[in-house]
Amino acid sequence: MYKNILVAFDSSEFSRAALMESSNWIKRHSGKIILVHAVYFDEEEFTLAPEQRERRFKLGKEVCYQTKDMVLSEFGVQVESLVCEGEPPDVIVDIAREKKADLIAMGTHGRRGIKRLIMGSVTSKVIVNATCDVMVVKKPCAECTGEYKSILVPFDGSEFSKKALGRACKLSKVDNAEITVLYVIPHYEEMIEFLKTESIKKGLLEEAQKIIDVAREIGSGYGIAIKTDVRDGHAGEKIIESAKMLKNDLIVMGAHGWRGVSKAIMGSTTERVIMNASCPVLVVK
Repeated sequence: MYKNILVAFDSSEFSRAALMESSNWIKRHSGKIILVHAVYFDEEEFTLAPEQRERRFKLGKEVCYQTKDMVLSEFGVQVESLVCEGEPPDVIVDIAREKKADLIAMGTHGRRGIKRLIMGSVTSKVIVNATCDVMVVKKPCAECTGEYKSILVPFDGSEFSKKALGRACKLSKVDNAEITVLYVIPHYEEMIEFLKTESIKKGLLEEAQKIIDVAREIGSGYGIAIKTDVRDGHAGEKIIESAKMLKNDLIVMGAHGWRGVSKAIMGSTTERVIMNASCPVLVVK
């Protein structure tokens, strides 16, 4: 399924975890890893300390060479490494496109050591601009197996969530994973300032059932009997709670918003889940 994985690598804990996850996947299913290390160097830095540029390139190359040897020795996987100058998200997206990567694997570290996802960070910019799927890994390297047995798919009936469910079904075929589809009834009363009446509650539950039925049909088309869950509340919070409760090892979701209530660039629900989920999140493009 994923045969050409680009790993954004900066030697941080989570970028190493992304590499371990990818290496385990490729070892089991074959393919290729492209290790990309971006050297960021702005004009002000260059003026004040021009010697730093060469040092950073040298360090980046040394780290990549050592990492390639480790992956080959430990996993038997061939790795192509590239050290490029530029804004990390631009470098990652451009090389992924050039190399025809079908997956980008990365951690949530932003530029200059920012460790939580915010709009404008490396992670969010890659998700917004990438043309292929993006997996964000936030767990310790020791837990990275590249195998997914329990997948959670937040589903709202949108084309983005349908595509995400389709991708999860393909992964299920590979690893025989159990899929749970979660629909969160949105808090319309908070958005348009009215209280739920019994008739409104009934209407929302009926809509939820229709959406869940669509998900079941998609699963059936892949020969998979998916599990379903309907919850009431804030989508991001409920997704995170469900993944923890079900002990999912992967969340698969679309890059855009939840039922149209989203940010202009990347859905607020997607962003919140990536920020707070403990298991990897696969964002389907």
